[in-house]
Amino acid sequence: MAMNPIGRPTSPNTDDGAGGGFETFSGSQGLMQQEPLLNEVGALDKCGVDFASGPAARSRLGGMERTAQIGLPGLSEPEALRHYVRLSQRNYAIDLGLYPLGSCTMKHNPRLNEKLARLPGFGDLHPLQPQSTTQGALALMGELSRWLCAITGMDAVALSPKAGAHGEWCGMMCIRAALEDRGELETRRRVLVPESAHGTNPATAADCGFTIDELPADATGRVDMAVLREKIGPDVAGIMLTNPNTCGLFERDIREIADLIHEAGGYFYCDGANLNAIMGKTRVRDLGVDAMHINLHKTFSTPHGGGGPGAGPVVLSERLSQYAPLPYLTSDEDGWKLIENQEDVEGDAKPFGRMCAFHGQMGMFVRALGYMMSHGADGLRQVSEDAVLNANYLLARLQDEMSPAYEGVCMHEALFDDVFLKGTGVTTLDFAKAMIDEGYHPMTMYFPLVVHGAMLIEPTETESIESLDRFADTLLSLAKAAKDGEVERFSQAPVLAPLRRLDETRAARSPVLRWQSA
Repeated sequence: MAMNPIGRPTSPNTDDGAGGGFETFSGSQGLMQQEPLLNEVGALDKCGVDFASGPAARSRLGGMERTAQIGLPGLSEPEALRHYVRLSQRNYAIDLGLYPLGSCTMKHNPRLNEKLARLPGFGDLHPLQPQSTTQGALALMGELSRWLCAITGMDAVALSPKAGAHGEWCGMMCIRAALEDRGELETRRRVLVPESAHGTNPATAADCGFTIDELPADATGRVDMAVLREKIGPDVAGIMLTNPNTCGLFERDIREIADLIHEAGGYFYCDGANLNAIMGKTRVRDLGVDAMHINLHKTFSTPHGGGGPGAGPVVLSERLSQYAPLPYLTSDEDGWKLIENQEDVEGDAKPFGRMCAFHGQMGMFVRALGYMMSHGADGLRQVSEDAVLNANYLLARLQDEMSPAYEGVCMHEALFDDVFLKGTGVTTLDFAKAMIDEGYHPMTMYFPLVVHGAMLIEPTETESIESLDRFADTLLSLAKAAKDGEVERFSQAPVLAPLRRLDETRAARSPVLRWQSA
């Protein structure tokens, strides 16, 4: 039997009772097929397709022709198809069960929106088409912009950012452009970032040329206002605050925070990745926000777990709207148009530049607008209410056996620490691996970093009470097993997954990046 470097079997197919009671000759179990690596399935000396020799042709590669074999294994069509289908059967997906990583990564995506995005008029667009031939698509972008501004109460929106961090960068570049326009860029370099903010916030601010000044959390998991007041000064460019924050808590002093920043001459950037907790309940404008990105792929359909498409439009207040990047959308009696070039800029617009080749993710725009229009204003409000309700239901179900990180109710995600595991010999990682044996993908583990052994559960608004109860009952049974001393069950987990637990430290420090045959 294959063993990994720390002595654990790498396959669940064992004779110790964990993998079904006996070892099969084929390595498969039931109708779940054993599947090796692609290089082990195929061979370098064969090709899955026969091509007739073509006529000699003059190369146009200018001496850059390949001189050796490419090194990819040859497979027939059935072999290739079966390989990827078998791998897909090992994926955990929202179509299989509750995904406690939440809307950041995976929540139910209405199939209606997928159908709309595949309509020929949207799916067959080319970004270099003349604008006269894309009026329908531009009108959809205009309607999406109207909805985003209505939901947030903001004055303008930049559609081109491709995802959350790209949106952060756009918002901070707008702030940088505003400070430069005021002649204060050199004297205002400090950006305040709470330790409960998303991890990309400080990286984004640093990439835009600012220095980071961290704000600690108070005992309730929110910004420590006493420290904030001490750090406010004439060199502050602004603050990047996530609300609700990564502890799943609403920053109840957010209006005072905005006022303090504005009085000091700075700008307020709000990370909008958690908008699905407050959408329809709180207007972002009323919180004093100057810029906020919105993850269309999180709040409004098509989660992008696994590297799928994203879109992070940025809504802007009147203080920053003129600095929105190129291209931006306008309309007149002749129809819709994208302002692509600096020489075509109209009015008092002062775009900070262009941040990507084209206008953004058209497929995401279609899905998001389809989501908004199918829900309507009341439906979007209910999305937020249900997301918060589901998270608090899980918090209530689990709080007696597991240990909530903070007292009181949460927003759209419930945060637990590892206090309930103290003295059991079971770690947060062990608990996560045991969840895999129970048929669940683990929740966000060890994040946010402000909580030791964090377990961050976001059920989203789309789960039924039956699925929430089944998930809660599973976690409660695991918590009880840990407290009852079943340490080996956790330290060996997962034993029922396609692969057993690996030496993750060694894999991170000594990764094998290139296939070599034995």
